[in-house]
Amino acid sequence: MKEKKPQASNIKISKGQTFPLTIKRLGINGEGVGYFKRQVVFVPGALPGEEVLVEATKISPKFAEGKVKTIRKSSPFRVKPPCPIYEECGGCQLQHLAYDQQLKEKRDIVIQSLERHTKLKVNQLDIRPTIGMEEPWNYRNKSQFQVGQQKGKVIAGLYGLDSHRLVPIQNCMVQHPLTNKVSEGVKQILEDFQVPIYDERKRKGIVRTIVTRAGFQTGEVQVVLITTQKEVPRKKLIMAEIQKRFPEVKSLVQNINGNKTSLIFGEKTLHLSGEEVIQETLGDLSFELSARAFFQLNPIQTVKLYDEVKKAASLTGREKIADAYCGVGTIGLWLAGDASEVRGMDTIEAAIIDAQENAQKHGFTNTTYVTGTAEHWLPKWVEEGWRPDVVVVDPPRTGCDRKLLDAIKKVKPEKFVYVSCNPSTLAKDIDYLSKDYKVEYIQPVDMFPHTAHVEVVSQMILINEAGSR
Repeated sequence: MKEKKPQASNIKISKGQTFPLTIKRLGINGEGVGYFKRQVVFVPGALPGEEVLVEATKISPKFAEGKVKTIRKSSPFRVKPPCPIYEECGGCQLQHLAYDQQLKEKRDIVIQSLERHTKLKVNQLDIRPTIGMEEPWNYRNKSQFQVGQQKGKVIAGLYGLDSHRLVPIQNCMVQHPLTNKVSEGVKQILEDFQVPIYDERKRKGIVRTIVTRAGFQTGEVQVVLITTQKEVPRKKLIMAEIQKRFPEVKSLVQNINGNKTSLIFGEKTLHLSGEEVIQETLGDLSFELSARAFFQLNPIQTVKLYDEVKKAASLTGREKIADAYCGVGTIGLWLAGDASEVRGMDTIEAAIIDAQENAQKHGFTNTTYVTGTAEHWLPKWVEEGWRPDVVVVDPPRTGCDRKLLDAIKKVKPEKFVYVSCNPSTLAKDIDYLSKDYKVEYIQPVDMFPHTAHVEVVSQMILINEAGSR
C-alpha cells in the first residue's frame, strides 16, 4: 500500500521532545523511518524492527528528524561497525547493519521508490535479489581527501556529517589499500616540506585536496594535488619525493581551483611528472584514466553491473545499440562484441574523443561516437534510416532528461535498458514511460557496500499497439 503523505497540520512533535518509536523501514539515505502520532520521523542509525527512544532534532512541515537516545529492542541484524571513525565520518551509513541484510534493505529501497513514484502493481514486478560483493571492503579505487591542519600537523580526510569539521582518515576501510597508503604518504610529505595548507575560513594557503586513484588490475596509482594557485613551493622536490617513496605512483598531476566552492576540481589541470594517465582493465577491456576521466569507483562490481546490462540487452549479434550518456564508451564497448553496431553520444567532447580512442584501441570497427544530446541524435539517425533495437542509458542521479524520454517514445526501440544510481528518479522515469514500455525485470546491484546507495539495471520492453509485447 502507498503511504499517504502527512499534512502540515498533523505536526504534533516539538524540537527536543523525547518519544518512543518503532522503526518500520530504511529510508533512501540509510536512516531509520518510523511514525509518531502519524508523523513520519527519520532517525539516522536506527534499523528496521528496532524499538528506540528518540529525541526530535529538527521539525519540518512534512517530517521530523531525530536521534537515538536509547535502543529498547535491538535488530537481530545490528552489528558493531568495524571502522573506528564510522559515526564521525558519515561517508558510510550502514556499517552497523549485517552485510546480507544490507542487500535485502537495498532491494526494499528500490521497491519503496516504485511504490511512491509509479502507478504500477509493484508486488507483481520481477524485482531480483541485490547482487552483492564476496568481500565488501576496500572496493573504492579513488579517494578525494581534503587537507587541513590540526595542532600544527597536516591532516587529510572528509568533513564530518553535517559539519565543517575535518575528520582525519588514515585507513579508510572501503578504500583500496593503495589509495590509503599513498594519500597518507603524500600528506606526510606536504608536512615535511612545510607546504602551506589551505584554510577555508581564512581563504589562505595552497594545497586543498589530495586525490588518489589506483588501478585494481594494474597496481598503478595517480596522484592529483588540488591547489589554489599554480605556484607551489619546492614543487619539483615534492614530486621527486612522492615518486621515490611510492614507485607505484605512475602519474602526478596538479589541478588549480582558487574559487570559493565545494567542487573539488577547477578548470585548469597540469601534468607534473610521470605519465599523463594510468592504465586499468575491466574484463577484456583496458582503459587510460586521466585526472578528470569518469570511471566507475568499484571495478569489481562494475564487471557484474555491465554483465547485467549485457544480459538485459539480450544480444544475438544482429542488434543495433544506441548508448546514451556514453561517457568514455565503457558500456557500449562492453556490448560491441555481441552487437552488429553501437552508436554512442555524450555532450562532453573530451569523453567522446576518449570513447573513439578506446574503440580504436580495442579494434572495434562497428562503433560510432558523436558529441551532442540523445534527443538530437536519436531522431536524426532514424530519419537517416538507422533505428536502434536497444537503447541503453546510464544517466546521472537526476535521471533522464524529459526530452530524452520523449525521443525514446518517438524512436520506439524494442528494448530500453536503464542503468540507474538513484531509485527515485528511475521510478519517476519508468512511470513516465509506462504507457509505452513494460518493465520486464529490475536487478539491483550493490556498487557501494556499507552506504545507502544502490545501482539498478532495469529491462524495459516496448508495448505494441495492441497493448502486449
